[in-house]
Amino acid sequence: MIPIVRFAPSPTGYLHIGGARTAFFNWLYARHFGGKFLLRIEDTDRERSTEAALQAIYEGLEWLGIAWDEEPILQFSQRDRHVEVVYALLEKGLAYRCYCSPEELEAMREEAREKKLPPRYDGRWRDRSPEEAPEGVAPVIRFKSPQTGETTIHDLVQGAVTVPNGQLDDLVLLRADGTPTYNLSVVVDDHDMGITHVIRGDDHLTNMFRQYHIFQAMGWAPPLYAHIPLIHGPDGAKLSKRHGALGAEAYREMGYLPEALRNYLLRLGWSHGDAEIISTEEAIQWFDLDHVGKSPARFDFVKLANLNGHYIREADNARLVALIQPFLEEKYGVTLGAEQVDLLTRGMAGLKQRAKTLVELADNAVFYVMPQPMDGAAEELLSSEGRRILSLSLEYLSVQPEDAWTEENLEVGLREVADKNDLKLGKLVQPLRAALTGSTVSPSVFDIMQVLGREESLRRIQSALV
Repeated sequence: MIPIVRFAPSPTGYLHIGGARTAFFNWLYARHFGGKFLLRIEDTDRERSTEAALQAIYEGLEWLGIAWDEEPILQFSQRDRHVEVVYALLEKGLAYRCYCSPEELEAMREEAREKKLPPRYDGRWRDRSPEEAPEGVAPVIRFKSPQTGETTIHDLVQGAVTVPNGQLDDLVLLRADGTPTYNLSVVVDDHDMGITHVIRGDDHLTNMFRQYHIFQAMGWAPPLYAHIPLIHGPDGAKLSKRHGALGAEAYREMGYLPEALRNYLLRLGWSHGDAEIISTEEAIQWFDLDHVGKSPARFDFVKLANLNGHYIREADNARLVALIQPFLEEKYGVTLGAEQVDLLTRGMAGLKQRAKTLVELADNAVFYVMPQPMDGAAEELLSSEGRRILSLSLEYLSVQPEDAWTEENLEVGLREVADKNDLKLGKLVQPLRAALTGSTVSPSVFDIMQVLGREESLRRIQSALV
């Protein structure tokens, strides 16, 4: 079976990290088997659905590189079709009108609470004659759920899951105002879209049985289900904003690369042996549902940052320069010209070795395009002894010709200066680093001087000695 899968977010908020993982797993499954990945926007909550949230979903998926295969379907636009199916069930005798008042429903809930049972509808209108309907009351239409026996569904992640049918009450299909409910709309849309596999969070596990029964009532083949355990925080608690339950755009703003986030999302609940660094191409080749774990995954910012650092080191230098430009502009007010882009591109090989996010990378790179005031540690280095050592370096560097100004030559020459003055190389280059960058942490000083060039390097050293 060639799979047709879907991701069905609600445009009432951002594309959070759990939704992004669900989308990615669906996309990988479709790509692995040569199927289709469809996008359905479940916008039936008209009060809370917003255009801004819809655009955030589109942009989040696009940034992550999760491309859908056909035009997105807006669920609300299918409303007439959903209502049509409700009346088909009514005609089959598999649904009925319920005239319960809000007060009656609240009394049922209160009784259940007193008995410490889940609140549920007691079915009092299930078999009553429509002639008993009170005047002036708009009914809801409820589904006649099976009341006896049990239902077992083989979930592709959870295995065989069984629920006694008596635990499922008669859910509302159509509200009194004529709007279809979630479980009904999902079934109709999944059928009409030809969805073969529903891959989603295990918070929908109970919905699976309700939806399965509607499929059966309509005589439709239900899809195969795969319910993925949710993501928890490092402490095992439900994922919250402090743990990382943020929108995809927040991860972009924090300086994560989409390929790093894809790799990290993949490893949140799925594994391929001991592999940790998994490219998207490898993920497509290897992904299946057999290796999705049954326990909740734990989100860990430290692991994500380390993984992101790996992808930064592997990234093309010119691409990284383009990616850090917005951070440089926003934080430092720097607009890069062609000369500065070239400077950063040449310095990027050294810069990217330590950074774990693009924000860090921008902070580490700014000294190249904007001389930075010295931090406290750098000022301390340039005490009287540091200034004396820096003068030794300047004495040597100021007589070096332009054509000898290479990383290799500068290291050899300054090593000789250190030896002649009975200094360790590190003792010599630290004041140089402070003068060139304003910091005590940076890429190789010799690399920095080569990138900056002779004139700018000497200017900064002389300025530090004034």
